[in-house]
Amino acid sequence: MVAGSTAVQLGIVVATVLGLWVGARLLVDSVVRLARRAGLSELTIGLTIVAAGTSTPELVVTADAALNGLGDIAVANVLGSNVYNLAFILGVVALFRAIPIAETLVRRDGVVLLASTLVGGAVLFDLTVTRLEGGVLLGLFLAYTGYLLASERATAAETSPTGETERDDAVSAVTRKVTERVAFPGRDVVFLVVGLAIVLVSGDLLVGAASTLARGAGVSEWVIGGTVVAAGTSTPEFAVSLVAIRRGSLGVSVGNVVGSNVFNVLAVMGLGAVFRPLTVSPAALETLGWLLVVSAVMVAALWTGRVLSRVEGALFAGSELVRWTLGLLG
Repeated sequence: MVAGSTAVQLGIVVATVLGLWVGARLLVDSVVRLARRAGLSELTIGLTIVAAGTSTPELVVTADAALNGLGDIAVANVLGSNVYNLAFILGVVALFRAIPIAETLVRRDGVVLLASTLVGGAVLFDLTVTRLEGGVLLGLFLAYTGYLLASERATAAETSPTGETERDDAVSAVTRKVTERVAFPGRDVVFLVVGLAIVLVSGDLLVGAASTLARGAGVSEWVIGGTVVAAGTSTPEFAVSLVAIRRGSLGVSVGNVVGSNVFNVLAVMGLGAVFRPLTVSPAALETLGWLLVVSAVMVAALWTGRVLSRVEGALFAGSELVRWTLGLLG
C-alpha cells in the first residue's frame, strides 16, 4: 500500500514537472509576443521577460510552499534551483560545446549574480526571512531591472535598427518554438491565461507530492525541495539553454541562467517572504555555502578565460551529481 502511494506521488511529480514546462513555455511565448507589440526590443525581452518567464515555476512553487508554511521547500527550491542552473545546466551545455562569454555579461551580470547571492545569504543567515527582508529583496530586484532596462535603451539607441545580436536570434528561436503556428483572435491572451493556470495548478500539486514523498521516505523536506523540486522547476531554463546551443547562440545559455538566478534570489524568495515569513532548517546554511562556492567559481572561471570549457562543464555537472547523491543518501 505504501509502495503504491509512493508510485502515485512519483507519478504526480513527473506529471507536474511536465506541466510546469508546458505552462511556462506557453506563458513566455505569449508574453514575448505581447511585449513585441508594445515596442520592446528583442534584447530587452530576452534579458527581462524570458529570464523571468523561465523562473515562473520557481516563483509559483516557492509562493505556494510559503503560503502553506513549508519554509524549507520554499527556500530549498530557490537555492537548489540556482545551484542546479549554474552547475548542471551550464555544465551539460558546455559538454556539447565550449561556451565563449561576452565580457559585458561577465563584468555586469556576473557581479550582480555574486552580489545577489551574498545578499540572499545575509538574509538567510539567521534561518528566517521576514516580510521586511522580503520587501528589501523585491526592491533590489526592481532596481536591478530598472537599471537593466535603462542600459538596454541606451544600447539600442547606439545600435542600427536593422542590426541583430546573438541574443536576439536566440530569443526569437526559443520563443517561436511552441505556439507560433497557432493563430486565432486573442491567441496570446488565451495562451497567457492557460499557461499561468497550468503553472499554478502544477506548482501546487508538485509541492504536495514532494512533501508527501519526503515524509514517506524519511527524507527531509529540505533535501526534496533542493533536489527533485529544484530540478523540476528548472526545466524551462534547461529547455531554453538547449535550444540556444542548438541554434549556435552560446552566450544565451549563460545569460538565461544568470538572469534566472538573480530573479530567484531577489524576486522569488522576496515575494515568498512577503506572503509569509520563511523559517528554514540549519541545512539551509550548507546549501547556501555550496551555492556561494559554485557561483564564485563559475564567475571566476568566466572572468579569467571568458570561456566555459568542456572540462569545466564536466566538473560542474559532476559536482551537482555529488550534491544530489550526498543529499538523497545522507
